[in-house]
Amino acid sequence: MSASLKSCLLAALTALASLGGVGSAAAQDFTFGWNPRSGDVWVDTWLGDMNRYGSRYRDPFVDELVRYHGAPRDLVVDLLVQRRWAPGDVYFACALASIIGRPCRYVVDIWERDHALGWGRVAQNLGIKPGSPEFHRLKKGLVPTYDRWGRPIALDAQLERDFPGRGKGAAGKAGTGQPAKGKGAARGDRPGADARPAARGAEKPHPGKPGATRPRSKGTGRARARAERRSGHPDAAACGPPRPFSASAQPMPTGVRCRVVAAEHPQPGAHGS
Repeated sequence: MSASLKSCLLAALTALASLGGVGSAAAQDFTFGWNPRSGDVWVDTWLGDMNRYGSRYRDPFVDELVRYHGAPRDLVVDLLVQRRWAPGDVYFACALASIIGRPCRYVVDIWERDHALGWGRVAQNLGIKPGSPEFHRLKKGLVPTYDRWGRPIALDAQLERDFPGRGKGAAGKAGTGQPAKGKGAARGDRPGADARPAARGAEKPHPGKPGATRPRSKGTGRARARAERRSGHPDAAACGPPRPFSASAQPMPTGVRCRVVAAEHPQPGAHGS
């Protein structure tokens, strides 16, 4: 995918997420409104998208915070239902708490008191400065969260370095390591890849003897092969080239015919003469 196309796609998804976040915030009338000010535009955008998701799909949203961020279920439900917190604020509070090793309720109490400062200042007061490795760890955690929800998310340039090749041929979700097999698959991966023709000069099975092999005939052995084919018997090659008839000639072995000699040099009396 070209850089310009990727930029357009990222801008489109970001715009949609922003519209979804703003619309849901206005509709829900959250207690603290919606103005996260985390210090990272990308984080603010997708926290706004969480407002829409968490409002429509409360159960998987709550399960995510309970299972992966150690938040008490009753606290998360209370923040969403009774206290009318924005889902994006709930997520950031519990994610920030897991980064600093504090209970989610601890960060919740701080946000209720200092929400006018914005999440960036609150996080900095807790030792997590925007742009720091710890803050990047929090930011990076949004990607697997969206994957578990099965919800699309566009990555910025920083996160693309953390998730190289994401969306470029992977069949599953981020993290399974299952490369798609393209048209250029190795020959050994194709059915019948081992059924190659035998190399020239390789040994062939001997006729009539399973498992036995004999070398490929060449040179002077070609005459023997031709004799075998014409006579139908491997020992017929012992007849050799045609010889003049002689009374002292040794008879052929019983059951062996020399078709080459017999055909070209018939013996006297062979046809009743």
